[in-house]
Amino acid sequence: MEVRKNNDITTGVIWKQILIFFFPILVGAFFQTLYNTVDASIVGKSAGSEALASVGGSSGQILNFVFTFFMGLATGATVIIAQYFGAKEYDRVDDSLHTAYTFAVVGGLALGVIGFFGVKPFLVLLRTPDNLMANSILYVRTLFVGLVFTLIYNIGSGILRAIGDSKRPLYILMSCCGLNIALDVFFVVILKMGVFGAGLATDISQAFSAFLITFLLMKKTPGMELSLRKLHINPVTLGMILKIGLPTAIAGSMFSVSNMIVQTSLNQMGVSVVAAWTAYGRIDALWWMINQAFSVSITTFVGQNYGAGLSERIKKANIQVIMMEVGIGIVLSIGFITMAPILLRLFADNKEVIEIGVSISKILAPFYSVFAIAEILSATLRAENYVMVSTVTTLLGICAYRVVWVKFIVPGESLQKILSCYPISWTIVSVLVLIYFLFKQPKVIKEIK
Repeated sequence: MEVRKNNDITTGVIWKQILIFFFPILVGAFFQTLYNTVDASIVGKSAGSEALASVGGSSGQILNFVFTFFMGLATGATVIIAQYFGAKEYDRVDDSLHTAYTFAVVGGLALGVIGFFGVKPFLVLLRTPDNLMANSILYVRTLFVGLVFTLIYNIGSGILRAIGDSKRPLYILMSCCGLNIALDVFFVVILKMGVFGAGLATDISQAFSAFLITFLLMKKTPGMELSLRKLHINPVTLGMILKIGLPTAIAGSMFSVSNMIVQTSLNQMGVSVVAAWTAYGRIDALWWMINQAFSVSITTFVGQNYGAGLSERIKKANIQVIMMEVGIGIVLSIGFITMAPILLRLFADNKEVIEIGVSISKILAPFYSVFAIAEILSATLRAENYVMVSTVTTLLGICAYRVVWVKFIVPGESLQKILSCYPISWTIVSVLVLIYFLFKQPKVIKEIK
């Protein structure tokens, strides 16, 4: 089939293939993040700092946790499909496609119900300020209603990327982002619906994206057709997906858990700090989009080449991707620190909020490149079916360390001391993952050969 020939990344110039695959993912991640960024910008400008804090403070941490956890599970499907595609085992690709899609629908519906009814205890646990509680509950519940659409799109786009197609998911995101912006203006600015309007705009846009990705998989992907009649869950295939996806989900969600813990301390510092943290988070998201785009690119590349038994291409790809991401990290660090006052004004007009945001940039931005090492090497290990050590490393270096730091080392201290746990934890995890990779990778190469 033509799609199999065009999307095979087991031959050709490595760095060119990775960048060709990387840029659509990056632009797609930009538009994905733009959903929330537009919500924050329009809500902040139209409804004030309290509304901005409601859509990006504790509520944002809860939503990030849920999305990160499920997308970690989806990574298992991406890896398995990429391996089968690289090995040219197309019957198994079809079985994995239908198992993963069914799991996304069932999981999305279940998580949506659980999240809708369970959001308030989590917001209380995060010590959400009383004046933000009502709007935070409303915003999170609104997004949980549409959670199934978000997850269908993301797992569908992950399936396409697993076979080397990163362009069409981008086109869908671009069109849906335009729809989201128009709906934001209509619901929030014109109808004055506040945080509910922002959440509703996102739900409708995500439903449209889920419809489009499903249509592509059913009608426009030759050699890999999704059929509603063939939807099923193969226990063996699902077990393989969860073997990779569940540890990945746990590791990824630990970032959200640790952020929630930090959020509990920030919530006690007042609305200005929460608003500044939310605003800088929208800027900071650019780096994490780049980081995630490289991670997805190397996961797909390694998955296909692992299935094809091409160990030398995997080795070269790791070196080239780390060099590219570290270089970009250095450039962004300088840019964020220099441009922080201007960038923060996109989300807030309050002078105090902007000043706090500038101080946050000086704490976090200089250390972006450090975490690139952990991200790329962990992604490579996942694509080679080794996930447990990186999961344990994240549990210890990210979650456990930040809990100890915030709750026992610097409780009640300044913003700078509390946020210092981020660069320190990034360094710890990168060092641990690098040590394990240098130990394990020679054995993996022998297995491939």
